Amino acid sequence: MRLDNSAIADRAVAVHSGTALAALGVFAFSFTFPATVWTLKGFGPWTATGARCVLAALVAAACLRAFRVPLPKREQWRGLAVVAVGCVLGFPTLTTLALQTSSTAHSAVVIGMLPMATAVVSSRLTGHRPSRRFWLAAAVGALAVVVFTVSQSGGGLSTADLFLFAALVLCAFGYAEGGRLAREMAGWQVIAWALVLALPVTAALTVFGSVTEPLHLGGEAIIGLLYVALISQFGGFFVWYRGMAEIGVARASQLQLAQPLLTLVWAVLLLGEHLPAAAPVTALIVVACIVVTQRSRD
Repeated sequence: MRLDNSAIADRAVAVHSGTALAALGVFAFSFTFPATVWTLKGFGPWTATGARCVLAALVAAACLRAFRVPLPKREQWRGLAVVAVGCVLGFPTLTTLALQTSSTAHSAVVIGMLPMATAVVSSRLTGHRPSRRFWLAAAVGALAVVVFTVSQSGGGLSTADLFLFAALVLCAFGYAEGGRLAREMAGWQVIAWALVLALPVTAALTVFGSVTEPLHLGGEAIIGLLYVALISQFGGFFVWYRGMAEIGVARASQLQLAQPLLTLVWAVLLLGEHLPAAAPVTALIVVACIVVTQRSRD
């Protein structure tokens, strides 16, 4: 009986710890779009994307070497390639291109859709089937965020929207595969190896951008680049993938329902964008959905 109680207690601690870690990752990622907008004030989109990933890769390689992390197993490289394509190459490139013409508030729609997309991809890859209550709450939360953000843009599709949709799909696969790999290796090692794996491509992207795009260095541009490189592209994944490993990919992904609302707040405070009156109502709906998904049984 004591062993059973101990196991239950350990499981409860793991769930609370994993939820806290995943939530911290969401908080860190919520600054990504505003920081990207700052970066674009001084760098072109290709330079910004390439430099962000190259800087993160150099830090990641230094950490891997410092901790003498062994090479991944042969069967893990395929999963790391998925993470590299989705989280290192696809999402940063496509969202940066989108943010050239789309506002931060509108671009947050991709984050609103990401939890549902990640949960769907994860269930397809693993064969896991969350409860109907889980899916209903997730769907309501995602729908609330999508209706809120799309209604602010008039509901039309633009080139930026297509970039965001493609980024959403690629990132969902990267998150799902990264969450799975985080059960086999430390979460920070997952994103570190993915960054290193993508380095030849991101280095070439940086060189291409530096010779074809203008450069206007300024304080905001430098701060933005450092944030997206060190936090959005590397540091945030430390806690995010660890949290996903502890509480499951589908459940952790639902915490991201709060991310678009956080991003909207930062858009107002940091970028001076207008906050729609419907935001508080949407925030309450999203918080309620998060509570339901976190309490729903797998």
